[in-house]
Amino acid sequence: MLSLKKNDEIEITIDALTSEGSGVGRYEGMAVFVRGTVPGDRIIAHIIKTSKKYAVGIIDKIITPSPSRIESDCPYSQKCGGCSFRNMTYGEELKYKKSRVRDAVQRIGHIDIDVEEIIGTDDLNCYRNKAQYPVQICDGELFAGFYAYKSHRIIPCTNCLLQPVEFENGLEAFRIWTEKANITSFDENTGKGLLRHIYFRKGYATGEIMACAVINGDSIPQAQLLVSLLREKVLGLKSVVLNINKKNTNVILGDKTVTLWGSDTISDILLGKRFIISPNSFYQVNHNQCEKLYSKAAEFADLTGSETVLDLYCGVGTIGLTMADKVKSLIGIEIVPQAIENAKENAKINGVENAEFICANAPDGAKILQKKGIAPDVIILDPPRKGCDASLFDTIEMLSPEKIVYVSCDSATLARDLSVLKEKGYKTERLTAVDLFPRTPHVEAVALLCKAEK
Repeated sequence: MLSLKKNDEIEITIDALTSEGSGVGRYEGMAVFVRGTVPGDRIIAHIIKTSKKYAVGIIDKIITPSPSRIESDCPYSQKCGGCSFRNMTYGEELKYKKSRVRDAVQRIGHIDIDVEEIIGTDDLNCYRNKAQYPVQICDGELFAGFYAYKSHRIIPCTNCLLQPVEFENGLEAFRIWTEKANITSFDENTGKGLLRHIYFRKGYATGEIMACAVINGDSIPQAQLLVSLLREKVLGLKSVVLNINKKNTNVILGDKTVTLWGSDTISDILLGKRFIISPNSFYQVNHNQCEKLYSKAAEFADLTGSETVLDLYCGVGTIGLTMADKVKSLIGIEIVPQAIENAKENAKINGVENAEFICANAPDGAKILQKKGIAPDVIILDPPRKGCDASLFDTIEMLSPEKIVYVSCDSATLARDLSVLKEKGYKTERLTAVDLFPRTPHVEAVALLCKAEK
């Protein structure tokens, strides 16, 4: 009978990782989760939580370090909930991410397929083109950073290694403004206070920067002071906006955005196409890896120029428009109105005349096409983390495309959806993992499904 309890100290070997990047070892058959460990570590773990099926520990002592263990180059990584793998060689990280995609597809989707070689990166740092910093202002001093693991406790960090230096300079502008303008920060408990988040976006190929203050109000004091500070400190600044979010919610952005200075949007160039990006639009956070991901999706689609392609969950049109030169016609569907407007503008500025964009959720948009008698040859799926809407699969079956290219940011929901599509007559032919989020537990994947012969 296992009698593991809180404050026990046990010796275990870490032999696996969870989807959140915690190490897993076993003690008398029970799984023990320990953050900050690497497969191959032999440790003494101090138990901080137990249940009937598992225990949670923290590192008390590393007896024998894993051959894959390295010294973290970030002083915040053990406290922040972001980079789980800064104490691990990049080779081991890629090995884990590839196996995670493979294991999910086999275990959840019951699909036996070899995962092709994972597509890694040359840039482990400064790759993110977007950052959303929660803030807290105490005695006039601004604390901005990221939430600690599984909490809303802010770990102050203005020089995150994943972010470009322009964001750090922008935070300094906000710090001076909050002090001089006596700005208060939003309190989740009371619903009072003005500044909720500081938000930056960058066009990596263009160098254009957007700075955004997310506020619990309609305006800010000394707005021109903030603008002048940002213009002074942020190279490439093109846009300063306010996002209005008065709701008692943990959703970061509200629906309304007001431009204080410059443009309403910024732009970036992806695979030779220029894209307009607004504050609420989805856009992949890693420019260079995104190009590799979309190139792999195009390779899987194997387009000849005669196809009608349906891009569901199209966002600002990035995936579809990068393939538009290789298709007969492109149709994009997206539920966010601002993103659809961006997609139409993106098509126009790139001279793409064979594209149409429809504002609707994916199932309803697919039904619109079905009623029009439009039968796509290829469907591209790039859903949010929760995967595809269940009602979408029947419509896909009726549209009956020859190929489906599925881009996913969550291997568990990908596996589930591949299983459903298998029941609808589609066989997963190819599968690749792409590392868009180095040093974090997240991994992207792209799958090719073809209509099975009856």
